Amino acid sequence: RNRQLVVLMRMHGQGVIDDAQYAAAKAEKLGVRAPGDMEVHAEYVAEMARAQVYARYGEEAYSTGMKVVTTLRANEQQAAYKAVRKTLIDRELQLAWRGPEDHEELDDNLDDTDPLVSQALVDYNDDETLRVAIVTEAAPKKVVAVLASGEIVTITGKGLRQVQPGLSSKAGAKIKVQRGSVVRVLQQGKDWTITQWPEAESALVALNPRDGEVHALVGGFDFRSNQFNHVTQGWRQPGSSFKPFLYAAAMENGVMPETLVNDAPLSGLGDWSPQNADGSADGPITLREGLARSKNLVSIRLVQLLGPQAAREWAGRYGFDVAKQPDNLTLALGAGSTTPMQLASAYAVIANGGYKIAPVVIKRITDAEGKVVFEAPKAVLDESQHAVSTRSTFMISSLLQEVTRSGTAARAQGQLKRPDLYGKTGTT
Repeated sequence: RNRQLVVLMRMHGQGVIDDAQYAAAKAEKLGVRAPGDMEVHAEYVAEMARAQVYARYGEEAYSTGMKVVTTLRANEQQAAYKAVRKTLIDRELQLAWRGPEDHEELDDNLDDTDPLVSQALVDYNDDETLRVAIVTEAAPKKVVAVLASGEIVTITGKGLRQVQPGLSSKAGAKIKVQRGSVVRVLQQGKDWTITQWPEAESALVALNPRDGEVHALVGGFDFRSNQFNHVTQGWRQPGSSFKPFLYAAAMENGVMPETLVNDAPLSGLGDWSPQNADGSADGPITLREGLARSKNLVSIRLVQLLGPQAAREWAGRYGFDVAKQPDNLTLALGAGSTTPMQLASAYAVIANGGYKIAPVVIKRITDAEGKVVFEAPKAVLDESQHAVSTRSTFMISSLLQEVTRSGTAARAQGQLKRPDLYGKTGTT
């Protein structure tokens, strides 16, 4: 506010604005945005768009006033952003205290309201949720800290649960919380909690299976601290979320949803002794139950039946990189590699009836005059794009609905109260 008045006074003194404009501007209320606060967080998509436009137009991308329209849906994008962050923050709150983020020397004579206290945080990334703060007073039952904005917060009770080891008189130097410690604080309702920046990462992508348009994409917890886009660059093991594609291959080769497959220990595999996640072995069970309960032994027998090479080639129909899938029985457990974007695109083939689609992020590019210089071609679901038979996708969809009805993802249908959910859990 003070800076605003200085600038207005100089503008008025130089004759840039007249008396009426000066008076109106001084009366205007400032809208101050919290650190990192914005209507829609889409930093990873913005970087994807920048890279694609630069690759197409070179330096002109920065100098000719181009406008890029993406396929994102603002409400879905913001929901995805909040979901990814909440998941990682909630997980972090359950972990052991690793110690303060850093330490700054504070003169003992400095009062909490002194600007020099908050200025000690000027070089730190002040997140909109995990606010950076500097501790000015630390005791086992109360911690006082100052935010980068200068706001003073007091943390007590449950807000000190995670940091309690660092407040003990016997705390080691690495985890000790004291005056000058730089920490992260989280506001929950009216109360504040001391926590820490997540070490784990997460990503989420949602796309329309009919045209490939990406409605939401979050490449990681925080773009400013880590620009690596886990949706497009993070090759990971898909684990059990890969199983539906193997089941589809089996059904294309004569196995039916009610075919019995032996859920029993396997022998003759050398040093490898695969088991089901829960250690069970239920004997002959239907293919439907095998996927619903994510039985590893059933999946391995299906790959034995098909042969690893045939199973890999079948996965390629959905858009998986065949070269990144193992040519052995570990393929049954999703031991290959894929990205979240590739995996979402593969599931889209099941969702749309067997048509292979390419993900679309940039919808349109216009120049400074509004002339369209690029427009993404509309997806056409015709026979040329038909990668998997409609019969196959219908049957695997039926099995995927069982996963959410009675299987490992039954909680989803129970909580959302929707009978039209299909999917597969996957743990690596």
